[in-house]
Amino acid sequence: MPPQNPRISRWRQGRASTGAVFTRRRFIQASAAAASGVALSNCARNLSNNQTQAPPTSSPTAADPNTLYVYTWANYTDDELIQTFQDQTGVRVVVDLYDSNETMLAKLEAGGGSQYSVVYPSDYAVTQMLESNLLAELDQSQLQGLNNLREPWQNPSYDPGNAHSIPTTWGTTGLAYNPETLGTDIQGWDYLFDNVDSLSRQVTLLNDVREVFGAILMHLGYSLNSTNPAEIEEAYQALVQLRPTIASFLTNGWEDQLASGDFSISMAYSTDAIALIDDAPELTYIVPESGSSIWTDTMAILKTAPNPDAAYAWINYILTPENSAKLAERLKFATPNKAAFELLPADQQQNKNLYPPEAVVAKGEGVTNVAPEIAALYDRYWTQLTSS
Repeated sequence: MPPQNPRISRWRQGRASTGAVFTRRRFIQASAAAASGVALSNCARNLSNNQTQAPPTSSPTAADPNTLYVYTWANYTDDELIQTFQDQTGVRVVVDLYDSNETMLAKLEAGGGSQYSVVYPSDYAVTQMLESNLLAELDQSQLQGLNNLREPWQNPSYDPGNAHSIPTTWGTTGLAYNPETLGTDIQGWDYLFDNVDSLSRQVTLLNDVREVFGAILMHLGYSLNSTNPAEIEEAYQALVQLRPTIASFLTNGWEDQLASGDFSISMAYSTDAIALIDDAPELTYIVPESGSSIWTDTMAILKTAPNPDAAYAWINYILTPENSAKLAERLKFATPNKAAFELLPADQQQNKNLYPPEAVVAKGEGVTNVAPEIAALYDRYWTQLTSS
């Protein structure tokens, strides 16, 4: 779970306690232990992440109307949320964590998730879960405050009408760097292509085929979700040009070395960059001028949910603007709830890393599923790139 003191950055606390980085996309052992502790006290789309998950942090059993099992990313709940929900509803909450959508999907498809009522899939994972018949259709008459969602999330392409999922958090993918180290401010990917020699082994890219290829496709003027083999090959050739600059493909683990100056530029999710910048304010995060992926994480109810009533209560609790605003403020993620946004402190409302201008959002794209033969093409080029 995130630290109980929200003013201590997740990056620093994660490093101090585990030697690892506490991020949206990574399962942290210390966080799992914290989640287990919360449960005992009755108290956040990576397409290429194949890390092995630690053993479950709790042991869900048969359906209990007074217990709600939630399966989520590490940074989307905290002790205060769980305790206040329990105080209001009388329902005990047990939180288990996963490190990637793929970990979550594998567990659910293998039948290991029948204990959970609420899960937090990313946008593209919602589509996959619908194809696998894992998600319940939401009874929207039981939901309160859907009209508070910002317009882009009223009718998302991955789940039209939010029929099976509720947008909960969102963010961008961009570049983190130290302007003093580079001696300049950068606007996007042009800087990397123009400075291949001086950036030798100074760059980290996400360990995520679609995010990396999507960023370069947008740099080339194409859709992040291109299904055109010629465009995908062009993006691959551009990445081959960048290959001398790439020290590693890291979704996590780049933070220490970027902060220390060992790396010059790291491709990052906005939430992870923001957590790092809290401790290293000399760093900067930008959304490339060519555009960014706009990712969304959601709440959904599983078809096998043993406690759907408590699941609806959980979703409604978080949809309540006051609750959503407090959670977003404590955990420093972006909320798609416009009523909650209006309750945030001015410094968070004006944080362009959390809430980029509408023009940036309009220019972005969400990662969508592609046909199997196109996915195989991406994977083939990715294997060639990462093994070279």
